[in-house]
Amino acid sequence: MLKVINGGIETLVEDWPGRLGYLGKGMAPSGAFDNVALGLANILVGNPAGEAGLEVTGGFFEGEFGVDTVIAVGGTPNPPLLNGQPIPLWESLEVKKGDVIKFSHIGDYGFRWYLALAGGIDLPPYLGSKSTCIFGSYGGFDGRKLAPGDTVPLGRPSKSLKDLAGRRIKKEVIPAYPREWLLRAVPGPNTAPDYATEEGMDYLFSHSFKIQHTSNRSAYRLEALPDSFFARADGGVGGSHPSNIIDHAYAMRGALNICGNTPVLLIADGPTLGGYMCALSVINADLWKVGQGTPARDFIKFQAASQEEATQARKDQKKLFTEASLA
Repeated sequence: MLKVINGGIETLVEDWPGRLGYLGKGMAPSGAFDNVALGLANILVGNPAGEAGLEVTGGFFEGEFGVDTVIAVGGTPNPPLLNGQPIPLWESLEVKKGDVIKFSHIGDYGFRWYLALAGGIDLPPYLGSKSTCIFGSYGGFDGRKLAPGDTVPLGRPSKSLKDLAGRRIKKEVIPAYPREWLLRAVPGPNTAPDYATEEGMDYLFSHSFKIQHTSNRSAYRLEALPDSFFARADGGVGGSHPSNIIDHAYAMRGALNICGNTPVLLIADGPTLGGYMCALSVINADLWKVGQGTPARDFIKFQAASQEEATQARKDQKKLFTEASLA
C-alpha cells in the first residue's frame, strides 16, 4: 500500500479510458487527463496501459510506500524526490518499504504527473472503471481526491521487481511539453454558416487562446471570442445570446462549448448535454495535451483535421502503449 502524507493540490486515482457508456445517464467518462503519460508509465512497470495510477495535479503530493515495489513517473518534466533525491522521469525504479516520494510544484512546462505502480491500484471498479469523478463523488478512492492518512492499496506486480526495475522509454517516444499546445480538431456540429461566421471559424483556427485560471477537470476555459464570431443576433428559441441553442448532447471528451463569448473545452468530468453551441471537437489522440496545459500561463491553438486524420492519429497513438516503446 501507499500511505498518503500530503494529498497535494489535487491527487486522484484515474485509469483510461475511464467510465464509458454512461453519457446518456449524465455521467462523464472521467479518466486520466493525460492518457499518454499514464499509459507509458504503466508500460514501464509492467501494467496494462489503462491501469489506474495517481494523477498529481499541480504538485505537493507526498506518500510513503508500505511495501517494496516498482514505480514510474511520467508527465511534466520536473522530477519528484525519493527520500530527498530527484528521480528520473520515464524510467522504472525499485522502491523499498518506508521510502517516501514527494512532488514539488510544477516546472516551466506541463501541469500533471502520473505515478504508476507495479500491479496497479487495487480498488474495485465502479461501472467498469476505477477513475474518480470528483464532481459526482464516485469512483476511485471514495469518490474524492486523496488526503493525509489515506492508504492506497496496490495490486500484485506482473513480474518480479528485479525484472521490472530499470526500464526506460525511448527518447523519441517521450512527449514534448511546450507552452502553446496545438490541438487538432474536427469542426462542428454547430459551425458556419448557421451558427458561426466563416470569419469567426477562421479566427477560431488561427488565434492562440490563453487558458483561463478558472479551468479544471470539468472544463478548460479559454479567452473570449469576438462578437463577429457569431452568425446570429441571438439564439432564437434557444435563448437571448447567439451561443444559445435548444438542448443537445455534447461530444464528450473534447467538445469546444461556446458559453456566451467564452470557448470552453469540455474534458474528463464535463457535462454531457446542455444548451450551448459546440463549434469543434478535439481529436482523441490530442486530448492528453489539454491535461498538460497550465491555467493562466499556457496557450491553446486549434488546427483543422478530418475524421480520417483523427482515426489514424488514434491508431498511431495506441501503438505507443506496448513494450516496443521501451529503450
